[in-house]
Amino acid sequence: MEAGRSSRSTATRKRKSAALEVERYPAPAPPAAPPDPGAAEHDGCGDGRDLHHIRNLSDLPDDLRPLWRSLPLNIDCDDVVHSNNGKLGDVLQRIISSHQGVCHRFCIRPELSTDIDNDAAVDACLLSSTLDKLKELEFYRRRWHNWQPVPVPALIFRFSPTLCVAKFGHFTLAEDALQGIYFPQLKKLVLHYVYLSEFSLNSMIARSPSLEFLLIIRCTGARRPRINSFTLRTIAVDNHSPDPSIKELVIESAPHLQTLIHLDHNHDLHIAALSVPKLETLGCTNSTRLVFGSTDIRHHQALMKGPCIRGLATAACKIKCLVLGMATLNLHMVIELMTNFPCLEKLYIQCQKSWKNNLWRRKYRGLITSTCFDMHLKTIVLDYYRGKKSDIDFVTFFVLNARVLERMKLLIKRNDDKFVAIHRHRLQLMNRASHGAHINFRLKDSDVCISNMYNFCIQENILNL
Repeated sequence: MEAGRSSRSTATRKRKSAALEVERYPAPAPPAAPPDPGAAEHDGCGDGRDLHHIRNLSDLPDDLRPLWRSLPLNIDCDDVVHSNNGKLGDVLQRIISSHQGVCHRFCIRPELSTDIDNDAAVDACLLSSTLDKLKELEFYRRRWHNWQPVPVPALIFRFSPTLCVAKFGHFTLAEDALQGIYFPQLKKLVLHYVYLSEFSLNSMIARSPSLEFLLIIRCTGARRPRINSFTLRTIAVDNHSPDPSIKELVIESAPHLQTLIHLDHNHDLHIAALSVPKLETLGCTNSTRLVFGSTDIRHHQALMKGPCIRGLATAACKIKCLVLGMATLNLHMVIELMTNFPCLEKLYIQCQKSWKNNLWRRKYRGLITSTCFDMHLKTIVLDYYRGKKSDIDFVTFFVLNARVLERMKLLIKRNDDKFVAIHRHRLQLMNRASHGAHINFRLKDSDVCISNMYNFCIQENILNL
């Protein structure tokens, strides 16, 4: 009897502890359910055969090859090379010639575009009628030689009537190359290491009446582009480049723009957002100089090393998500920005190192009790938490004062239960202002070797590629 009571008491304590304990890592996946006899028909194979290991057409069972030949193709040249001992040209030709259906996606990245033989094979593939209705094209030409761009291959524009997603890189997009070209269905455009003029960029946008997503990565040529688009919902710019790159970005009119992000820590970008009435997500770094409602950018210089944002009277009330790329984790800088965004609900921070001092109890005691500063934060993500004293002070400010917080994620590089246990205590999580908040320590993705704003925004689904 005593043993039974003790067991129940222990179980009760464990349940209470589990309810209070902070989640540290994702819950383990539940055990796999037993196979469903009828599930095989959803995989296109009614007899239950497992086809996931098959990488080559020759490995397919004879009775399934006709089915494969009629399905839409998704060609990723990386996969083709890796599964065929580095061969690309002959394999691509066999795939195309043996397929009777259409191809919806074709991808070749820079790593494979350094071989002239590969270029010839890819060009021949792109001319095939199998790709006539291509919807997604990720195309990189040979890497620039001594930063001299190669011309854009004209054959990629034959897909302009059907393309929905276009990712182009490592060539020059001349003004005359777009003459007579339109992209009526294009929704997502990524330009990576492309040399283009302001006129070329504006023409590309104007000729894409359905464009919703624009990502510009390390492009050169265009110094002060001006954007007008009725359909754009996301604009993101990384202006890092050894050659002259974007210095000023003027968004004259983007009535449906919801997300605006500057991705580079080291190169200043002056942004004038004249008309962005639906902007809800703003991303900036130490090098961002942003003004709303005016083109007078150059005179707005930050007095401290951090983002400078002016003219927030009307725009600030709409901002619900703030993404910060910081050289150092500076609480003062974050609080200064937060006071300008009364409706802020989500805060994402990617920092390169810890700040020397984030003490706050005396400095911000009056601010915390003031009715003018009311935190509505529901989500906080920090990349990454090092466990230093300044990190602890920074996180503790939000733990003890964010009353409606629902989720906080602290990315760490140490898969160490002891480290997590110690810092769960140091962060005073048991005294958190929002008792329903889930505060998680998560291990950073080991596949991403470089922490930067671009990788951070991809991982957190702020930018959906």
